[in-house]
Amino acid sequence: MDIRQTAQLARAASIRLAPETADRKNRAISDIAAALKRHADEIAAANQTDLIRAEEERLSAPLLKRLKFDTGKITEACAGLKSLVSLADPVGVTLQATELDRGLELYKVSCPIGVVGVVFESRPDALVQISSLCLKSGNAVLLKGGSEAAETNRILARIISEATRQAGMPENWLALLESRSEVAAMLDLDDAIDLIIPRGSNEFVRHIMENTHIAVLGHADGICHVYVDSKADLDMALRICVDSKCQYVAVCNAAETLLVHRLVAEEFLPRIQTALEKKGVELRGCEKTRQIIGIKPASDEDWQTEYLDLIMAVKVVESLEEGIDHINRYGSGHTDVIVTADHARGKKFMDCVDSAGVFSNCSSRFSDGYRYGLGAEVGISTNKIHARGPVGLEGLVIYKWRLFGNGHIVADYAGAGAKAFSHRKIPPLQG
Repeated sequence: MDIRQTAQLARAASIRLAPETADRKNRAISDIAAALKRHADEIAAANQTDLIRAEEERLSAPLLKRLKFDTGKITEACAGLKSLVSLADPVGVTLQATELDRGLELYKVSCPIGVVGVVFESRPDALVQISSLCLKSGNAVLLKGGSEAAETNRILARIISEATRQAGMPENWLALLESRSEVAAMLDLDDAIDLIIPRGSNEFVRHIMENTHIAVLGHADGICHVYVDSKADLDMALRICVDSKCQYVAVCNAAETLLVHRLVAEEFLPRIQTALEKKGVELRGCEKTRQIIGIKPASDEDWQTEYLDLIMAVKVVESLEEGIDHINRYGSGHTDVIVTADHARGKKFMDCVDSAGVFSNCSSRFSDGYRYGLGAEVGISTNKIHARGPVGLEGLVIYKWRLFGNGHIVADYAGAGAKAFSHRKIPPLQG
């Protein structure tokens, strides 16, 4: 079967999936979790095959870490599915209700996007998250994971498809693509696919955007910053910096650059150096930083690098404004943090930093769909569109305008003696 046939089958499945009830979709998601638990040993064995091959091919340490999908990760994935079941159905929600005239009622109602194509790298857990989010939001999905996770992705897609088929969901709502040529062909299917979500580097996302007419929800690099303000509680700053960098380095919401106000630099930098080096972090600093602590010099390239590793760039800034300017110049628009006890300075940072996530006095690692209560995430968008930051269920629905009349015609509202519109707000649509 070629990619066009696969996409057409997904399109047909999406039409049948759209009216499915919340209860039936939730039962199917619960059945996915049960199936993953039943087949945990089989999944872990497939993942071990991928890991051995990846090590032989000298895959980088960050990608190896993402690739691992053992019984612990399977348990986490099942917990995410349980959380997703508890969330409200995003489909069929009345967003706006207006009476145009007596008996002529207009409703703006949420609905699925249709068919979503998602291309992601070596995280098998992403396949579980993405497919379940698409199912809950009523969308069919075409998935292409990294070749390094081929065995794991194959068995996960089979288990999920079979579990949902037995739960009564339409067949072909999920399809796994296995070659790069299929991805290239998918980008031409603007008549069958409604949205592409690429999860990868800036270069990869840019390539997708430049080679398709399909709408793209971009997941860019995560060049996240922690800025320690002159008014910061330095004990708090220490904990936040260490967590933002070290809690899990191989993800896009880990901090890559530390900015420190000059007024606290001499006190704070030696402390953070000790704390981070204990965790194995290599620090690279600007000249002002290196006058205070002995670390490697940072180049201009360091300010614009997503390391996904135990490396962090450090810069001393003269002011809050310089910190904001640095972030807006070098950041990827993902998530940036200020540590400060001054509310006004925190507000200015949040107002002026042009990122999807702007945090005050907490770790950048909170930038995550599961932690936001979104039921995991299908991706992270730095685009300035309807969905920004971690994209969960609400980013996977659009809306329809539903107009109910009783023989109304436009001619009655035009010309001499035209009837007037009432445009009165009314209660949401029921059922």
